[in-house]
Amino acid sequence: MTTRKQYSTIPPTVEYSLAERGKTLIPALESVYQWADDQMKKENEIQTSDSPS
Repeated sequence: MTTRKQYSTIPPTVEYSLAERGKTLIPALESVYQWADDQMKKENEIQTSDSPS
């Protein structure tokens, strides 16, 4: 899912990135993100409408 690249530096440096297989998860993660964003907006609307004016 990820690739790890280690550099011979002091202090040690490590870099992570998505492998090609990991990149196939991006559409699913974007869908989950959009769902969560929509739910938060709806919750905010409910809380706003329940607040006394």
